[in-house]
Amino acid sequence: MSKTSEWLVSFNSNYQKHIEGIISERKKSRREMMTISVTGGKGGVGKTSVSLKIAKDLADSGAKVLLIDCDYNLSNTAIKLGLPIQNTFYSLVTAEKQFDECLYKDGSFHLLSACNGSLDLFDSQFKLEELIIDVVNEHGHEYDYIVLDCPAGLQRESITLNAYCDKRVVVVTPDRSSITDSYSLMKVLAMKFGIKENHLLVNMTSSKSQYNRVVKTLSETVENFLGCRTQILGGIPRLNVSASEFDSTFLNLGKNDHQKIFLKVISKLTEELGSPKIEEVVLTPKSHGHCEQEVQIFNA
Repeated sequence: MSKTSEWLVSFNSNYQKHIEGIISERKKSRREMMTISVTGGKGGVGKTSVSLKIAKDLADSGAKVLLIDCDYNLSNTAIKLGLPIQNTFYSLVTAEKQFDECLYKDGSFHLLSACNGSLDLFDSQFKLEELIIDVVNEHGHEYDYIVLDCPAGLQRESITLNAYCDKRVVVVTPDRSSITDSYSLMKVLAMKFGIKENHLLVNMTSSKSQYNRVVKTLSETVENFLGCRTQILGGIPRLNVSASEFDSTFLNLGKNDHQKIFLKVISKLTEELGSPKIEEVVLTPKSHGHCEQEVQIFNA
């Protein structure tokens, strides 16, 4: 049985008790490569742009980085970079090409982009999570960081990949539905897959008070009802540019205040877990309440 199969089989037998041990053993068996999933409960929160920004800034700092677009038939990463749409992901699925032939390379930044509405890929029977985990297992030694741009929502494939990664960056906006959906994501990760820690990035904030309100609401609810820890990466202010200019501006911030903020986010993300430099919300645990109380917090 392959490493991927062994890891996935563990989901069927009391996963909560085994996940930490599995991840710990996986870390011991490889060099100091880190896997980071960028995820969210709701679409439209800037998750793909954040994934690209994290990967490219890590590469600019001297690290070798692989970004994998896990929304395998909607190639948003390639589109945001202005790259032509290709079917290299399907070529990897069908083994028509080797992994290295399927990558876009820009210095130490590598991208495995998705297809875009491929009917052949849609009709195929491949399992996304198995393919991605195999890529990480087989090529992880070639990189310092592997960043997964995971689809938003609670699809099994995306949740599995989030659980597999060393760290999870949950991107949330001040929108109430984004906050609620992000909580649902962390709830499933905690209750089904034993994940007790996530990193939170608040995007598109308009004020410090708004940012603080999002952090307080989501962090307290996660702590009180799930008993989970939320590492706060920071907030990214809304950019006052048109939609057509957003990606080019966000990905090439130069040396302005937005770039300084984002570099602090990356610094916090790459520190060892438990470092005192990582900002966190200190909370007093409370007993778990009923679902009704849980919902009321978001509607307050």
